[in-house]
Amino acid sequence: MNSPSRAGVDCGERRNRTERRQRRIWSVCYGSFNPRRRGSSRRADDHRFHSLDWYSAHLLIVAVGISLLSMADAFLTLTLLNGGAEEMNPIMAALLYHSATAFTVFKMASTGICVLALVVLSRHRFMRVIRVEIVMYAVLGTYMSLIGYELWLLKQSMDVTIL
Repeated sequence: MNSPSRAGVDCGERRNRTERRQRRIWSVCYGSFNPRRRGSSRRADDHRFHSLDWYSAHLLIVAVGISLLSMADAFLTLTLLNGGAEEMNPIMAALLYHSATAFTVFKMASTGICVLALVVLSRHRFMRVIRVEIVMYAVLGTYMSLIGYELWLLKQSMDVTIL
């Protein structure tokens, strides 16, 4: 049995007949410039995962910084390996043994996927303690330290070569 309509009048189908889910490209373009979700959830007590339409601008800077430092790390690693250094990561060493291109593609792809995941999860907490956004800053700082260490190693190898 159908549910009763208002005042005994059959309301019929009131929704628009055009299927809005078929306009995917329009939805992506429209949603990119008119985001609806800027907060982490609709209700304060709702702790489920929610993706957003709009992220903070500083996350773009951090994400690009991590990506650029990852590229610098790949370049410096290859430079140090040409100078006689050894790759300590067994996965990357296997890729380097195959080819430098495979190493670089895998490094950039894995870094890009991880950075994208960190941005999507940026408003959530890692192990319910620390915001993922802070983890992104920690990754950026770690990459900066790694680049500094690799530059120091490169300087040391140049000093040894000169002597």
